[in-house]
This record gives sequence, C-alpha cells and structure tokens, in this order.
Amino acid sequence: MTAGEIEGTAGRKPRRAQLPLTYGRKSSTEIAFLWFFVTAPLLAVAAAIPVAWIGGWLGWTDVVLFVVMYLFTGLGVTVGFHRYLTHGAFKAKRPMRILLTVAGTMAIEGAPIRWVADHRRHHQFSDEENDPHSPWRFGESVPALAKGMLWAHMGWLFTRENSNSRRFAPDLVADRDIRFIQRNFVAFLLLSLFGPAVVGGLVTQSWHGFVTAYFWAGLVRVGLIHHVTWSVNSVCHVLGERPFRTTLKDRASNVWLLAIPSFGESWHNLHHADPTCARHGVDPGQIDISARLIWLFEKAGWVWDVKWPKEKRIDAKRVVTQ
Repeated sequence: MTAGEIEGTAGRKPRRAQLPLTYGRKSSTEIAFLWFFVTAPLLAVAAAIPVAWIGGWLGWTDVVLFVVMYLFTGLGVTVGFHRYLTHGAFKAKRPMRILLTVAGTMAIEGAPIRWVADHRRHHQFSDEENDPHSPWRFGESVPALAKGMLWAHMGWLFTRENSNSRRFAPDLVADRDIRFIQRNFVAFLLLSLFGPAVVGGLVTQSWHGFVTAYFWAGLVRVGLIHHVTWSVNSVCHVLGERPFRTTLKDRASNVWLLAIPSFGESWHNLHHADPTCARHGVDPGQIDISARLIWLFEKAGWVWDVKWPKEKRIDAKRVVTQ
C-alpha cells in the first residue's frame, strides 16, 4: 500500500462512491510471490498422500501442529478477516482485534486491508461485472463456466489491479494496528510457515522433525486452507441450494460438503442475503464452527454487540415456495 493510498489526496476528500474501483498495480515481484505461494502449497497437498505412506514422514507431532495451525489460521480468516473486519458482525477488544487479524494474516491469503477491500467489493458487485472473482464472468455455457470457476477459484489473484482500499476499506486504512500488520505481512508469513517447523524440530530434537512439521503444518496446511477458502468463491457461487433471497444476479449458494472444513463459511447463501449476520448456518443441522467460536468469545467478554440472527429477519429473507 502506498503512502498516497493511506493518506488520501490533498484538499477535500472525494466521496467513497466516487473513488475508482482499483488503485495501484501488483509489481512483478508480487506476481512471482503469488505464483510461488499458490503452486508450492498445492504441490504439497498433491504429494501429501504418497508422502504419508513413507515411514517416518508423518508423526503425531506433525498431526497436532497441523490441526492447531489449521484451526488458528483458518478461523483467523473466517472469524477475523471475514465476519469481523469485513462485515462488522461483532465488536472486539483491542487484543482480540489484533489476535484475529494476525491469525487471518498467517493463513497467507494476503494482507488484511487488501483482503477486506477485495471482499467488500465482491459483495457490492456480487456476480456482476465488477465482482473481482465471479465464476459467471465469462458467460453461462459449460466451457465459459468451467473457465469462470477456475478464474473465481484462483485465477483472479493474478490480476495486476488492486481493489481500492480507500474506497472499500477506509476504516482499516485509518487503523494503526491493522496498518502495522499490513506492513509486516512478510514477517507473519515467515512465522506461519517456519514457526510450526521450529516447534516440530524442538519437540523431536531433530532436523527431520523440523522438515516434516514444515511440510505438514506449513505447506500442506496453507494449501488446504487456500483451496477451501477459494472454493467458497467458486463452488459456492455455482452449485448448491439458495433458500434465501439475494440480489438479482447474486448466485451465492449453500454447499453442505464444505461446511466443516470452511468452519461454516459454505452456508454462503444466507451470508449474502444478510452479510453482517454473525451466524451463516441458521437452519437446523447447519454446523457453523465460526459462529460457535464467536459465541465463546462473547461469553468470555472479549467481543460484544454480536449481530446474531433474528427469526423474523431471517424468515423475511426466505424464498417463498408455492
């Protein structure tokens, strides 16, 4: 983020709606890093099953570190980046605000301000022309939709233009804690990848433990989180059920198969019908781990003003079937 983007232009400030959709361009270095952090974890996921069969390359230390890091960083995205920073589903005390932002950053899906700006833009133009990652971008034929799903899943990450954070995330641009985390994204990236490896090496007292922890709790964990998150962008805008009304072109859907690995994010139809709601899975049997964590935080007094679903409001958004 440039100083101009943070500080704004001199003189009177333009209205947010008048600001351009994009601001600045990704450098060639950023694109190269993107290629690495998209392909390396993906290759690790592809290699995970055969590697697991090799004796000594998957131990209990690796399993525990993988689970802990998947929960910490995955919930950092769903509770921290998404429901809190993007949509304001609750308010949080400063230590919790910082912790949730750090946890989301360590998922290595991008720095917080850029992530939030992209997602708010997505909601404003869901499945319309200016949506940064709609799978319907190229049309509705089978070839166009196949191309669109690949675009929505990961192709859009490589576009040069950045969503304008002064338009879509001015509250985060003005927050010094968030700006600090944004500026130090690379440090949190390294902590996310090598922190588990250091722990694995210390616990096993071996370089072997360092390498296996780096593989499982670092690369494989990042790869799985990436593709679960990106599946909400792609799969959950094409397949699934739509029991709630959204805007005319918005095709956000519920996909139950992704509910547990996405911590409840795949109850995507209700989320687009009521974006600030802290719970996405509102119907019986819809597991929403992120909402349960927010509930625990609320009970502990760490968050407040949680926007829980109200029955009348939810029923008013349901599609009426004849």
